[in-house]
Amino acid sequence: MPALDLAHNHPRRNVRLDTLVRLRWLAIVGQTTAVLVVYFGLDFDLPLWACLAVIALSAWLNVALRLRFYMTQRLEPDRAAWLLAFDIAELAVLLFLTGGLQNPFAFLFLAPVLLSATALPPRFTVILGAFAVACATVLVFVHYPLPWDADDPLRLPPIYMAAVWLAILLSIGFIGVYAWQITEESRQLSDALAATELVLAREQHLSQLDGLAAAAAHELGTPLSTITVIARELENAIAADAPHGDDVRLLREQARRCRDILSKITQLSSSGEPFDRMPLSALMEEVVAPYRNFGVAIDVRISGDGRPEPAGARNPAVLYGLGNLMENAVDFAQEQVVLGAIWTEETLEISITDDGPGFAPEIIARIGEPYVTSRPGVEQQDEPSGLGLGFFIAKTLLERAGASLSFENRVPPERGAVVFARWNRSDFERPLHPAAA
Repeated sequence: MPALDLAHNHPRRNVRLDTLVRLRWLAIVGQTTAVLVVYFGLDFDLPLWACLAVIALSAWLNVALRLRFYMTQRLEPDRAAWLLAFDIAELAVLLFLTGGLQNPFAFLFLAPVLLSATALPPRFTVILGAFAVACATVLVFVHYPLPWDADDPLRLPPIYMAAVWLAILLSIGFIGVYAWQITEESRQLSDALAATELVLAREQHLSQLDGLAAAAAHELGTPLSTITVIARELENAIAADAPHGDDVRLLREQARRCRDILSKITQLSSSGEPFDRMPLSALMEEVVAPYRNFGVAIDVRISGDGRPEPAGARNPAVLYGLGNLMENAVDFAQEQVVLGAIWTEETLEISITDDGPGFAPEIIARIGEPYVTSRPGVEQQDEPSGLGLGFFIAKTLLERAGASLSFENRVPPERGAVVFARWNRSDFERPLHPAAA
């Protein structure tokens, strides 16, 4: 099977400017509301104009960004990080004016770090998290009094403030790592599914060649008939010993040969074999054919206990999925790979067994997930190491075709790995819908 032409790295992480601007407007509305409610609604004393000036600076930045840039523009990670750092600094100044970490809104330090974890590279998240923790640490010691009733001031013990600081630190670390992990898994799954769709599209194009061949045979039939008639008339009109007699006869013979070839193509396509449907033995032979000369013995074993052999649609998903598994087995096998099939009236099971090192214990439970590979991470000059997409693509394609896959190692003293693909026979023999791929 040809290797996928994919980059090792995922697409660059970035975020739309419109997203940051909208979130900052939401923060501005929330901060303004909180300041006004505390000052006028609760009648607590705080530096109102200083707080509104800080909020106005944030609003001015939003207006400047809207006037200067297109909102649909995707920011480079470093620029987005600077904007998020401004949000952290703006929040730190507001908290400095309103009680420091005694202010319950101090946990809003999490917001910019969480956004960075989901949209920016990890190094920027680490930097922003460290900046947020540094701001929180300063606010423990330096801040204006918390707005409160002057007759009954609130005094929080130092140990409680230390606990608040520690909670912010742990929240930034834990939630940041958790958000990054979830987002990374989502990106990997999206990239792997895109690769799967690309592979399946290529295979579908190959499976449609028979239709193209039949269409070409139909379209070419008429002009070839005309050429044959004219060549016959020219042959009858000139003498047998004429200078161009041999050329005319050769022209008529070659035109007839072309018609015979097109007739065979038309019969092959209309027969439905092997283009539309194929027996299981033919499918297995097509899977193993590319690997016959790889220096590894390939043994095909079929057992049906006398029952009729299954015949399924020529599904490119099945062909590529089994081919991918066969390629992996041949790569790791020492001497032999066995492709076996067992069927009953209700079920069909295809197994691929090799005598290689088997699946590593630490990955056998995760086989089939994207970017999980057992290949060594050494790159050759002309061929990259495995991306970990082979099993994922094979599993995805075969499951779409109605199969269920399982992976295991052979029982000692035998060595090697075994992959099982199981179908309900009715699912395997179901005709392939034109849009199934």
